[in-house]
Amino acid sequence: MSETSAPPLSSTPRTRLNRAKNRAGTDRVQLHRILDEALVCHLGLVLDGRPVVLPTGMGRDGETLYLHGSSGASSLLAAGAGAEVCVTATLLDEVVYARSLQHHSMNYRSAVIYGRARAVTGRDAKLHGLRVLTEHLSPGSWDHARGPSAKELAGVAVLALPLDEASVKTRTGPPADDPADVAEQPAWAGRLPLRRSWGEPVPAPDLAPGTPVPEHVRRRVR
Repeated sequence: MSETSAPPLSSTPRTRLNRAKNRAGTDRVQLHRILDEALVCHLGLVLDGRPVVLPTGMGRDGETLYLHGSSGASSLLAAGAGAEVCVTATLLDEVVYARSLQHHSMNYRSAVIYGRARAVTGRDAKLHGLRVLTEHLSPGSWDHARGPSAKELAGVAVLALPLDEASVKTRTGPPADDPADVAEQPAWAGRLPLRRSWGEPVPAPDLAPGTPVPEHVRRRVR
């Protein structure tokens, strides 16, 4: 399915915004772009009666979000067994300075996905999920580095979460100062953009001298 023909975001009691409704996204393309740009998400679920929220890597393939971790992790075991999960991803774009502390804010893009993940089993399916995850975090690495051994494959758990129930929320623009503060307060107001960029590659200390930085790594720096 192409992004231009993607259906709109779901509208459920959990995905409907109760506050700042004007910041709600309805376009599934927005959801895809946030997930494709973010490198870390947070997996939340109730484990043994207590809430647990853990950062983890991710990768999207169509309408499926892949997550992974140790095959012995209780959180992934519970999620793979059918526990309800909530996955969030946030991109911070700017800090918004206002004339009053009340209206200080952030410009951001965020996504929240609810649902039940399935444990990915079978060698081919698991390798596909891991390839999606790897190519999202470090494009080009799947064909460059050694692939997972049977032992390594057994030691990792891969989850597939459908993007059926999801919401998007964003904030853009200047501070929303009260008219009285605009007229009376001398404090500076505006936006401070956050720039994200990759630095120069740092070779491993045990790398053979003269080993060149591969093109797929150099592309990230450009």
